[in-house]
Amino acid sequence: MHGLGNDYVYVNIFEEHISCPEQLARVISDRNTGVGGDGIILIGPSRKADVRMEMYNSDGSRGRMCGNGIRCVAKYVVDRRIAAGPKVTIETDSGIKIAHCTAGPRGVQLVRVDMGIPSTLPSDLPCTIPVERIVNFPLNIHGETFHVTCVSMGNPHAIVFVDDLAAVDLAASGRAIETAPEFPARINADFVRVDSPDRVSVRTWERGAGATRACGTGASAVCVAGVLSGRTGPKIVATLPGGELTIEWMPDRHIFMTGPAEEVFDGVWPDRAA
Repeated sequence: MHGLGNDYVYVNIFEEHISCPEQLARVISDRNTGVGGDGIILIGPSRKADVRMEMYNSDGSRGRMCGNGIRCVAKYVVDRRIAAGPKVTIETDSGIKIAHCTAGPRGVQLVRVDMGIPSTLPSDLPCTIPVERIVNFPLNIHGETFHVTCVSMGNPHAIVFVDDLAAVDLAASGRAIETAPEFPARINADFVRVDSPDRVSVRTWERGAGATRACGTGASAVCVAGVLSGRTGPKIVATLPGGELTIEWMPDRHIFMTGPAEEVFDGVWPDRAA
């Protein structure tokens, strides 16, 4: 399944048993010798919500939350009647999220997710920069300065606003920010061009996965960074390489993300890799 090209392999652990998800994520995500994807997401039972999701990046590292992934989880469980819908509660490592599903000709087509309240506390990233809130902070990495605004949406993001998005060396700059010593648990890097107060274009380097066609938590963090830095309003359309997401930062401080979810195929993977 994928959300705007941000693709994961989804495993129904109501029915399956996965003993080594970190290993499975690395093997199955390989785009040459495996299925290919940005990682795996496990869908299983929860004592607190309709279902629980666990995500593992393509390098085997555990992720706390995935905006595009959670839309696909909502589609999966409603289309298969694991949850009644159209409202679905999903337990994540970043807390319980609420998704509202809109049906189309092939099951759930659009999903609107309450992503919760963003945090700008350095301790929530975590980050060692000694300020109360990181907005347009000049971060020097190997002699190059990036002005970063940092936001946690459950997943930490460092947002860099640029004039020429195409000129960004995503792999080099993204990896440099991801692994900067100021971010001891690593961080996602989002490069943003503001096209108007309500439209932005975004490219994301995702920690543990690299360049990705879309990032829902990233687009949500970009909305917060745009407001904090005075560049955008509280409702934006984020254009990503895989398509568009609508992001709203509501007066109660909750972020809402709306976008599509698509199922590509299902199949069977040998037990030896799980």
